Amino acid sequence: MVFYGAVGAVLGGRLGYSLFYAFDAVLRDPLFVLRIWEGGMSFHGGLLGCLAALWWFGHKTQRSLLQVTDFVAPLAPIGLGLGRLGNFANTELPGRATESVFGIIYPCSADAVRSINPLCLGQWENFARHPSPLYQAFTEGLLLFVLVWWMSSPERPQPRQAGFVSGVFLIGYGVMRLCTEFFREPDLGLGFIAFGWLTMGQLLSIPMVIVGILFAYFSRRLPSPR
Repeated sequence: MVFYGAVGAVLGGRLGYSLFYAFDAVLRDPLFVLRIWEGGMSFHGGLLGCLAALWWFGHKTQRSLLQVTDFVAPLAPIGLGLGRLGNFANTELPGRATESVFGIIYPCSADAVRSINPLCLGQWENFARHPSPLYQAFTEGLLLFVLVWWMSSPERPQPRQAGFVSGVFLIGYGVMRLCTEFFREPDLGLGFIAFGWLTMGQLLSIPMVIVGILFAYFSRRLPSPR
């Protein structure tokens, strides 16, 4: 299952980034999708790829997709949190400018900083930014893990129907991503998608919340698991 999920996440993440964030580059050069060494992965694309892979795994092992995703969902936030810590260590995904006590000064040598602030001279930027990857590591990693793990705990008095835990994961991630995107610098080349504040990450998270609500609602209509 880990092998299927990893392959699906990598392929889906790259295709999702190419279609959602770099579609112009794909139109100019379709081989851009294959040049993974140039960077570019999308969580939402990786999620779709992972779901497709887990569906295939479930099909081969005579399990439903929801059975597999309910099993995986409580552990997924650990990987998401570690990924965001990696973003921070690589000085990727810098946040928006801030004067709050949480702000940090980013180095001008960081590729992500130079791409959004070509006037960055010297060793450091002359203003602070939100460390948005740390915010997302805390929310999408730690808080989401605690929430989904608690909702899936076998010690809870009420049994969980298939799809309920998956729905909680989708709702939790979607809401947390919608909130933390307000502290993250909009994606280079895209900026705000609509209303002067909606980013691509927020736009892609809205369907996650809707699908999660549907999963959680309709799972209550299913018979209780054994």
